Amino acid sequence: MGVEVPQQNYGVPSQSTFQHPSQGLQEGWVLHTAVRPISQNNSETPIPGPKVQGNNPLVYRGKLQHMAAELGSYKQAHPSPTPLTMGHSREEEGPTFLMELGSRIQYRNRFLSPVPRSCCCCRIHSDAKLKDPFSLAQEDLKHLYEDIKKQLLVSRVELKALCDYYFDGKGKAFRPMIVVLMARACNIHSNRDGDLLPAQRSIAMISEMIHTASLVHDDVIDGADMRRGKNTINEVWGERKAILAGDFILSAASMALARIGNTTVVSVLSQVIEDLVRGEFMQLGSKENENERFKHYLEKTFKKTASLIANSCKAVSILVNSDPEVHEIAYQYGRNVGIAFQLVDDMLDFTSCANQLGKPSAADLRLGLATGPVLFACQQFPELHSMIMRRFGSDGDVDRAWRYVLESDGVEQTNFLAQRYCHEATRQISRLQPSPERDALIRLTELVLNRDK
Repeated sequence: MGVEVPQQNYGVPSQSTFQHPSQGLQEGWVLHTAVRPISQNNSETPIPGPKVQGNNPLVYRGKLQHMAAELGSYKQAHPSPTPLTMGHSREEEGPTFLMELGSRIQYRNRFLSPVPRSCCCCRIHSDAKLKDPFSLAQEDLKHLYEDIKKQLLVSRVELKALCDYYFDGKGKAFRPMIVVLMARACNIHSNRDGDLLPAQRSIAMISEMIHTASLVHDDVIDGADMRRGKNTINEVWGERKAILAGDFILSAASMALARIGNTTVVSVLSQVIEDLVRGEFMQLGSKENENERFKHYLEKTFKKTASLIANSCKAVSILVNSDPEVHEIAYQYGRNVGIAFQLVDDMLDFTSCANQLGKPSAADLRLGLATGPVLFACQQFPELHSMIMRRFGSDGDVDRAWRYVLESDGVEQTNFLAQRYCHEATRQISRLQPSPERDALIRLTELVLNRDK
């Protein structure tokens, strides 16, 4: 027998999903898509049921679990020669299957089904095979670190050694890669050739400089001793010199930004530095209320990680196109990919060994940080709430929290949320004209989900 499903009429997904944190925290930030009931007059009314205040990211989890259980029962009773999974890519079968289940929901494939790890992008790219983003951007980035070092020329040998320490060519250059691909995609969309403008290339360089400066400062704040598989700057040279090195890299990035000479671009990228500071302050605190805690976590994730990618993408689009809609597409792609990237990073803290990550595992717990897997695990292990509030500071807290997360579905839920953000990133970038660079950005969403370090 199937599991009894609550007798509400579950309607279309709320369009407030995936809002910018500064615009819609009270409505957005949903894990499983928020749904609204459809009344006879199609008006929106609140759904009674779960005793959770506000639009909690997990508020509809129970309902979807009921549906999943009944789907399993239905599938067992009605076997199909072609198995249908939640990640099935043939849209035509999904609605029929759900309608046969009882027409309890108004189906909309892109919201109701979790995005499979392949992102189901095969119908929207312009070539037969999605481009590899790293290969496609390689030529544009081959002189990246040399160009950065030219911006950091100083007479003092020691200061130069500090500033060059992380610009050794061994980083992934993830952010500059996105920026140059977005720049070329926007250029083609704007009926230009795909060649990068010098100012767009500079923004790619600046994004890596700002990112690296933030890493230097983060390591000082966290007291970290390992970064990218080697000792941190503060471990080698001390905290005072590390702070000065980070400041110097930021100042060099600011001067490079000023030389672009576009006041709108300067304003957009200046927002990144403000967000980095605000995000770091948010990380130092937490919220007692469970609903506010998850909003706090996702807003902090945007400011510390996604803002740089989002605003850098927006900046390169501004240089070639005056259409605000194109700017928003670039921004939203960067924002969603950036949040997904950090969610996967938080997940890897529980699933990868220290050698893969280049830093100690369980590092976030040891710093007193409650990331996505922990917040989701709270639903099954309420004991975690008190640990979060004391920042895992009591003896045994880190080990117990680690065990609770691995025994829960916290990692799986975090992965699902990352898939949702990657799906939205794909939806946004697919609005641009087809090009190899656009296809590579679609492919990148899959790589973000599948990375192991």
